[in-house]
Amino acid sequence: MTLRYDLVVFDFDGTLADSLTWFRTALSDVIEKHGLTPICEERAEALRGMAPKAIMDELGIPTWKLPFIAADVRDRAAKNVDQITLFDGIAELLLELRAAGATIAVVSSNGEEAIRQVMGPELVGHISHFACGAALFGKAAVFRKVVKKAGSTPERTLCIGDEVRDIEAAHEAGCACGAVGWGFATPAILDASGPDHLYAEPQDIARCVMPAEQATQRA
Repeated sequence: MTLRYDLVVFDFDGTLADSLTWFRTALSDVIEKHGLTPICEERAEALRGMAPKAIMDELGIPTWKLPFIAADVRDRAAKNVDQITLFDGIAELLLELRAAGATIAVVSSNGEEAIRQVMGPELVGHISHFACGAALFGKAAVFRKVVKKAGSTPERTLCIGDEVRDIEAAHEAGCACGAVGWGFATPAILDASGPDHLYAEPQDIARCVMPAEQATQRA
């Protein structure tokens, strides 16, 4: 079977796992700790339809604070892995992709140990490459390293995420990009950012990676 993509690189939070439900409970503490602009629940939900820079402006986040905030959220997630679960259909998707011969990687700003705990040993055994703790806006360089390590090429690599910055990083790295509509960003803003594929459910990803004659563009 000839796959459309040899290497499939997944973001974790909002793509494989429902971290947003947990993060909503921690957001007010993160905002207070880092001196960010307080927002109501309605405005917090509105962030999902904003571009990355607009989100930073809304929360009053200076660029220099990003690494500290990311590290704080990463530490909090590690302590609350029991509150983070995979989305329905993700486990089946990963098993199907591996059975078809695809190489799977996970690139995330989250910590590897937390990701491994949420996924469980069986699924972890099907992941060939982990690149965790990546900078929020440094994924393009990580994508290039993972592609090289996996022995693939950008043209044969599909990077999948749930945020505008994931799309931008994939484009910068020269890889194909898939965006999922069940994560942080709204399908509307994802679509406006020009992904190669926009997915409504996990099974759409499997159909996209399968042989070209069995798939459709913008699955």
